[in-house]
Amino acid sequence: MAPEVGGGSQARQDAESVRAQLDRILASPEFLAPERGRRFLQYIVEETLEGHADQLKASTIAQAVFGRDASFDAQNDPVVRIEAGRIRRALERYYLVCGSSDPMQITIPKGGYAPHFSSDEDTSNIEAADPANRENKHRQPGHERRQSGHERPISYRDLLLPVGIPALFGAMAVLALIRPLESYLSPPKTPPAPAASTLESKIRIVVEPFVALGGTPRGVDFAKGLVDQLIAKLMKVDSLVVLAPGRSGMETTGSLFSLQGSTLVEGMILHLHVRLINGADGAVVWANQYDRELRDQTILDVEDEVATQIIMEISSSRKLSAGPLP
Repeated sequence: MAPEVGGGSQARQDAESVRAQLDRILASPEFLAPERGRRFLQYIVEETLEGHADQLKASTIAQAVFGRDASFDAQNDPVVRIEAGRIRRALERYYLVCGSSDPMQITIPKGGYAPHFSSDEDTSNIEAADPANRENKHRQPGHERRQSGHERPISYRDLLLPVGIPALFGAMAVLALIRPLESYLSPPKTPPAPAASTLESKIRIVVEPFVALGGTPRGVDFAKGLVDQLIAKLMKVDSLVVLAPGRSGMETTGSLFSLQGSTLVEGMILHLHVRLINGADGAVVWANQYDRELRDQTILDVEDEVATQIIMEISSSRKLSAGPLP
């Protein structure tokens, strides 16, 4: 939904809805973006609501949001493009984790920096704004011919139609007789044996909530975000069934493993410990430690990079009963 500009009551209402949704996103702890990313999102939303979406260029944003001067060159300084990508991922994660029921979605389509606003009321608003479309839907088929004052000339299709319909029904009757004969003449086909349940051959894995040591807000955010990234990436592996946390005690077929971990943020250094435990006997089948520098990276980037490395290392473990993951 692109809000209208012009001062009408509908335009004001749309703008208020967009600003309310923006405030909802910025206030949510699940919207993981740095301060300059939040300023970037606020700027492009307000400029679009003010009718300046066509002016949202890399040079304009760099000067207004990131403090660059008039000599800014987007080819040599990709700060705007990089920040736009991070905000796109942060918005996708927000709507995936907690914003699926929000009345409006704010997205940044690729290829530009102007945001897009959409809601469930878009379709009904379009129909209400264009009553002529509804009238055309219910107009009778012969209305235009009656309005023109004369009938259209007879075509070859009109002459062949009375002959073609009986011929079609005749062909269908012949086919109906042939099909039963085939069942008598051809040997009976044995039904295929039921395939074994594919779920029995899959590894079940539970991603438990990671423990945030030290109790810092940044450590808590990273622990929650990393678990979300691990679940999303594990669900793409065909040989795995990802279970919700707390379901490991239920009876299941196939192998069952639990992925656990703890995080500690000391200044700008992240310490992460991860282990994979066999649910059958409690044995640790894989474990590793990760240390990352957070000074020049966002939490989202570190989460994505660490989650990808964890999945790759788990997949190469030979102690998984169902074999290595693809």
